[in-house]
Amino acid sequence: MENLAGNSSPPRSRWRKVAYGGMQPGYDDNHTDESFLEGMVMNASVVKRDMLKVMLDSVSISEYLCIVALVVLVWTYTLGSTLDENSLLFIDASLLVSESTVKAPGVMKNPALTSCISVNASVVASVFIASRLPSRLHVFAIMLFSLQVFLFAPLVTYCIKKYSFRLHLCFSISLMAMTLSFVYMLHRLLFVLLLSLLVFVNIVCPYWLIKIQEYKFEINGPWDEAKLCFDITD
Repeated sequence: MENLAGNSSPPRSRWRKVAYGGMQPGYDDNHTDESFLEGMVMNASVVKRDMLKVMLDSVSISEYLCIVALVVLVWTYTLGSTLDENSLLFIDASLLVSESTVKAPGVMKNPALTSCISVNASVVASVFIASRLPSRLHVFAIMLFSLQVFLFAPLVTYCIKKYSFRLHLCFSISLMAMTLSFVYMLHRLLFVLLLSLLVFVNIVCPYWLIKIQEYKFEINGPWDEAKLCFDITD
């Protein structure tokens, strides 16, 4: 009896759920017990979005689409000799005056307000258009106009939105109405396409986003990676 008692193995210690604790004696490295799924949480961080809020946020996208459409309209009228160099220079001067009055809060803290890729693409497109113009003054005017719009328009819209969201909505709606009216005078089919695009961006896409949220299924539990509760940059 004494030999049997001496040869018996010590009782196995209870498994503990510890992070970076290494292998525990008597248990496999991937061992889990019945308490593993007790900490499982479903859809804990899923954000329930409001349809109106998403539609209002999508106005900014339509704003940029209208800005691009207006630039294309100016290019089209210039190539068609509807706008001369004096008219373009007048538009450039008006834009320069309006942009010089805008003070952007936090620009130095966030210098990447515009994407370098989009700016480079717009400059390349402007150069291609300018190569079709008859005079150097035309080229200077269209290049200055394109640079002013593509460089400063995002900054101006950003400042307006930071200053007042209501003013941002009024500005965006006015911009969309003006763009649609100019496109309508140019071509009816282009007007229908632009109007359909704006409806798709402002109504259809937000509706799809809200509907897709119903099928979102998120699982969180003890298997998730640890999150720091302090800032490592301090």
